[in-house]
Amino acid sequence: MRRLRIGILASLFGLLVLEQAAAQDQRQNAPGKFDFYLLALSWSPSFCEQAGDRKNAQLQCAERPFSFVVHGLWPQYEKGFPEFCQNPPPFVEGRIVNSMLDLMPARGLIIHGWKKHGVCAGQSASAYFETIRRARAVVKIPPQYLEPQSPLDVTPDEVEEAFVTANPGMSRAGVAVTCGDTRLSEVRICMTRELQFRECAEVDRRACRRDKLVMPPVRKG
Repeated sequence: MRRLRIGILASLFGLLVLEQAAAQDQRQNAPGKFDFYLLALSWSPSFCEQAGDRKNAQLQCAERPFSFVVHGLWPQYEKGFPEFCQNPPPFVEGRIVNSMLDLMPARGLIIHGWKKHGVCAGQSASAYFETIRRARAVVKIPPQYLEPQSPLDVTPDEVEEAFVTANPGMSRAGVAVTCGDTRLSEVRICMTRELQFRECAEVDRRACRRDKLVMPPVRKG
């Protein structure tokens, strides 16, 4: 009986290894070799409530009111995603970092995003961050989420539907809401390499499953 159990466990472990290998894209971490982009829009008031007085949050969470900010534009495979595709990564100039602070109000976030995700796009730093700007310009934020002055009680489905309604061509299978505790964290939108909306089953499966979420209000400037 003990040998039988060991044999079963070994078989299960072997299947797990095979599944992990299948999920690992053969192009893993090759710059420029990916299937689509994931645009992550972070709800800044949720981040700021969680960040408290952390030094790296001072720019984003000071007097200037931010609602949705860009967390990143991440190359994706149909299953999984590349990361840290060049070590060390090419240097990103300070002028480029400064030019992105209106969309991504944290220097550390911009630099980290370039090292972990941007290099994988197979573009220069200036071209990649211009792609982020163009991707953000494609997406319209639903008007009720532009500058809410009081907390909003929402469901993930309501937020997804609001984005789909505001953005012709976007489908519920191509947008996912994520959450941290009871607060809305991000809206993640799948886009082709040409920055058109598309569906993405794996991203959709990782969406928040809570019944209710809170969107803290935008800080007054």
